[in-house]
Amino acid sequence: MENQHVCNNEHSLVFNEDERRGILCWACREPVLGPSYSCIKCNKFHHHKSCAELPRELQHPLHPKHSLFLFAEWKRVCNKEYSKCEVCKEFLEEYTYGCSHCNFNLHSKCASLPLTIETEVHDHPLTRMWKSIKFTCDLCGKEGNVPFLCAPCNFCIHPSCASYVRSVKVIRHDHILHLTISSLEVSQSVSRFCRLCVQKVDIDYGFYYCSICNFVAHLDCATDKENREDINLLKLTDESKNDDLELDGSINSKTYIVKKINVGEDGIEIATEIEHLSHEHDLKLTDEVENNKKCDGCLRVILPPFYSCTKCNFFLHKSCIELPRKKRHPLHRHPLNLLPKAPYRSKLFRCDACCQDCNGFTYHCEECNFDLDVQCSLMLDILIHKGHEHHLYLSNTRYEQSCSSCDFKSFQVYRCITCEFALDFKCATLPLTARYKQHEHPFTLSYAVEDDSGEYYCDICEEERDPKHWFYYCADCSYPTHPKCILGNYPNIKFGSAYSFYCHPHPLTFIEKTKDHPTCHKCGHPCIESIYQCAPCNFNLHRPCLWK
Repeated sequence: MENQHVCNNEHSLVFNEDERRGILCWACREPVLGPSYSCIKCNKFHHHKSCAELPRELQHPLHPKHSLFLFAEWKRVCNKEYSKCEVCKEFLEEYTYGCSHCNFNLHSKCASLPLTIETEVHDHPLTRMWKSIKFTCDLCGKEGNVPFLCAPCNFCIHPSCASYVRSVKVIRHDHILHLTISSLEVSQSVSRFCRLCVQKVDIDYGFYYCSICNFVAHLDCATDKENREDINLLKLTDESKNDDLELDGSINSKTYIVKKINVGEDGIEIATEIEHLSHEHDLKLTDEVENNKKCDGCLRVILPPFYSCTKCNFFLHKSCIELPRKKRHPLHRHPLNLLPKAPYRSKLFRCDACCQDCNGFTYHCEECNFDLDVQCSLMLDILIHKGHEHHLYLSNTRYEQSCSSCDFKSFQVYRCITCEFALDFKCATLPLTARYKQHEHPFTLSYAVEDDSGEYYCDICEEERDPKHWFYYCADCSYPTHPKCILGNYPNIKFGSAYSFYCHPHPLTFIEKTKDHPTCHKCGHPCIESIYQCAPCNFNLHRPCLWK
C-alpha cells in the first residue's frame, strides 16, 4: 500500500506491517512501533499508520465556524506565538490542524483527545469541555483554558493533570505518598514546605502526602523521575526490605579481610592488619600523626586512627575502610556501589553533588554514570551545620539555586524553611579546620566577618573578599583567607598516585604542577597543572589529552 501524504507531497509513503526500530514519527514525535508508513527511497518520513491516515480536513468543536486543515508545523513560519496550539499552549514540531483565517491551531494529538476519560485523580469520569474558557485547575492551582470537567463535583483540571497517579513512592521517604486534594484531609500541623524541593506548597490544591509522617511533596516533585522510586507499589515484599538492609550496611557488606587482631585490656578486638579491596598490599593500623597526608578514600587530611601501607604512600581512615559496599542516597534513584577508583579513563570523576573533581573512592551508579565522593555520600536529608542557626533540608530541583555561602549555583542545595539561607554541597562539606603550608596555627572555618572595618581581603591572594561569603580565619594572627586559597584548586584530589594507561608502557604519576612546564606528548602545548607524567621517559600528558 502507498499513501501520498499531504505533508510530504514529493514522497510516496509505503506501508510497513511491523516497524520495530522506534524511529520518531514525523507527525506526533512519538516512537514508531508496529504498523507504519515511510519513504523507502530516502528512509525518512516515518509515520504511525494512524498519523499517516489523518484526514486532511477537520471540523472541530473548539472552532466550529471554519474547517481546519492539516499541515506540518515546521513548514509554517517559525513564529511561536503565531503557531501555538490552543489546547496545550505549546509550540511543538508536530503536525497541526490550523485555520488560516483566524490564526487558530491544534496539534494533531490535541485535536484527537477523547471526550471523556477515567483518571486516578477523581472518582468520576471527566468530560472534556470543548470550549476555550479561563479556569483555575483544581489540582495544580494554575490557570488553563480547555478543562476536563466533572459537572456534579464542579471539578476542573488541565488535560495534563489527568495523568497524575493516586499513589507514588519517592526515594527520600520510607512510606507511600498519596494524592491529596483537600487540606481538610491533612493534619493542621503539616509542614507547608515540599520535602523534596523545600519550597512552599499551596495545600488548598493537590499535593502528595504521607499522613504517618506529615511528609508533603509537590505533584511534579513527587512524580519527577529523579525522585520517584522505580518499583511496583503492589509488589512491595519482605525481600525488598532485606535489600534495603543490605544497602544500609545492616547486613555484612565489608570491604576488607582481617589479617591480624589484637585484644585490648577491655577485651575488645582490634584489627591491626587488613586486606582492603582498594589496595594490592596489606594495611596496618597506626596512631602516628602523618603531616600533610591525605586519606585515599575521602581525600581529607589523615588523622588517627588510620591504616597505612608500608610500601606505598597509601592511607585509609578507619571510618573509610568501614564504608558499606552498597548504599542508597537521597540524590539518586538507584543503589550506588562503592568503587576504589572511578571507572573512567582518567581515574578521576566529578562528584554529582558538590561538582568537584575527585580521585578517591566513589559511590557509583553504572546505569547513569552518577558519582558521589565519600563526603557527599554521607550527607543525608537534614543537615545541622555550625554555619546556620536552623536545620537545613535537602532541596533537589530542575533549576539552579544559589548558595548563600559562595553564590555558586547548583541543582542540589540544603535550604532553610525559616529563612532564605541555602548551602550547596561544596560548602556543606568544607572541613571545619584546615592548615596552610608552614603557618603555625590551624585555620577555622568562619561564617561572619571578623570585624566592622568594611574592608575585607584575603591575606594569601591579597584580593578582596565578599563579606557575605564564608572564609578561613586564624584568630591568633588575624589572618583571613578564601577557602580556595587555603584548600587549593583541587581539594578532593590526591596527587602522586600512579596509573597505567594504554598510551605509555610505564605507569604515569598524576602531579599537580611542574616548574619547567614540559611539553605535552599529545598536543605539544606546555603542561602547567594536572599532569600525568613518566619522569624517566620525560613523557607528559594533559588530563584532556588522555582522550585524544
